[in-house]
Amino acid sequence: MTLARATISGTVYRAPEKRFTSNNVPITGFTININPDDETLIRVIAKGNLADAMVNTINKGDNIVVEGRLQNNTVKTEDGSEKRIVEIDASSFEKLSGSSTSTTKSSTSADFGETEQIVKFGADEFTESLIGEDEIPF
Repeated sequence: MTLARATISGTVYRAPEKRFTSNNVPITGFTININPDDETLIRVIAKGNLADAMVNTINKGDNIVVEGRLQNNTVKTEDGSEKRIVEIDASSFEKLSGSSTSTTKSSTSADFGETEQIVKFGADEFTESLIGEDEIPF
């Protein structure tokens, strides 16, 4: 298990393009915007069957959720300088219902359940007395 796992959601900024490695493994890369107010672009990379599923179901403008391993990469810009970028090596994705087509979920790993319940607490529900210092595991 890696500690660099991330789940992000956003709008597809650039549609997936299918390419192949020298061993004929399908690979895709595309960009999503995770901040609707200000452009914050994250590159998504997928390999194998997941790459095929992404290319066949994702279009520019779709809202998606991507889960995978967070990593840094270095690319050369047009002026020759190097720039560090953040990207996600995808392990699963879900196309959200607000997109132009129906909801699709694809994964290369086991899903842990179709529904998740999100619980939100108000600020007044937490007090310092809920957790003592001797209860913190680290």
